[in-house]
Amino acid sequence: MAAGPEGGAADGGPFPTPPAEEREGRAEETGPLPLGAIEVIAPNFKRRLSGVTSTIVRLVPLQARKIAIRATGLGLPPHVPRIPLWQTLFLPRRRAGRPVWRVWHARRNVEMLFGLMLRRLCRRRLRLLFTSASQRRHTWLSRALIRRMDAVVATSEATRRYLEVPAVVIRHGIDLAGFHPREGEAKRALRRRLGLPEGAPIVGNFGRIRAQKGTDVFVEAMLEVMVARPDVIGIVLGRATGRHAAFAEDLARRVAAAGMAERLRFLPEVPVHEIADWHGALDLFVAPQRWEGFGLTPLEAMASGVPVVATTVGAFPELLAPGETGMLVPPGDAAAMAAAITAYLDDPQRRAREGAAGRARVERHFRLEQEADALIGVYRALLDGRRPAGELPPEPPSAG
Repeated sequence: MAAGPEGGAADGGPFPTPPAEEREGRAEETGPLPLGAIEVIAPNFKRRLSGVTSTIVRLVPLQARKIAIRATGLGLPPHVPRIPLWQTLFLPRRRAGRPVWRVWHARRNVEMLFGLMLRRLCRRRLRLLFTSASQRRHTWLSRALIRRMDAVVATSEATRRYLEVPAVVIRHGIDLAGFHPREGEAKRALRRRLGLPEGAPIVGNFGRIRAQKGTDVFVEAMLEVMVARPDVIGIVLGRATGRHAAFAEDLARRVAAAGMAERLRFLPEVPVHEIADWHGALDLFVAPQRWEGFGLTPLEAMASGVPVVATTVGAFPELLAPGETGMLVPPGDAAAMAAAITAYLDDPQRRAREGAAGRARVERHFRLEQEADALIGVYRALLDGRRPAGELPPEPPSAG
């Protein structure tokens, strides 16, 4: 097994353990830090907002209260603790005459490549960590890069099964301070503020509008539901980018042709800090995806006390407790989705019961603090020269 620069393992194996005094005094604040004090770097090499960028933006400020972590790269808002990318080329290799190790936490191929370059060419002492959310067979390049990481995190058991190396499963969490149930007059007032009917049952689907996300399946299901239930309102909240614009326009024309444009509303994407209000205004949330890496929207709905109908893709089967917090249906099956939606609309007591159970499930298992702390545990293991415990799937899923 080839050794990395400065004695680190390039392809796995034991690490040299730093002296105890080098493991003490880790920063507990989020202000400016000397470059030599930084212990963890979270790169973000994509300017446009994405799920990965959103994860970094949510986690790093929280983690920075407990460990000396900084983000670097593109598209980061001012409140995220960060350092300029060029400074990563000059990370001090020694402190008080002793070797200094850091964790480079990549979430994309280009970030893994840059971390390997920093370690091999610039001889920075880095433990390389990769988080995978993908649920498909990786390309040869991805597999080659992942094999060279010192540790790997999977965001779900479904994701772990596509990896060919051991991985620690750490599921995403959400900030419960922003999401909470709305009931009675509070819900009616919220709907008035958002321009929604106060007393009508409202079913929502939030996110990018595209075939992968199953927006057309949601529309088809809702058109069927609304014919039988003239009081129901549907909301598609999000936007279509680039080549998906024609797909969204076709859906809007289809809804208008059915005479449902006032009841099945296409609303523009809202800022992240406003999405909790829209979840709180719903009676039922639908996640109709045909494919999904993880998918936070069901957790956001559950945290808002709203039951969920979701497809059996991505991490959804791990997030929901079917029959307790929501219902799972096959992807692409509009008839099954319509039947599930109708079952909830016909049973307000079930909606209330499963909505409350969903909130409790998120509080127990999917808090953002839990995700942040679990990752910090991986960081500390790597900084201390230990390999985090992970599991290797017996056989990756077939390409089909």
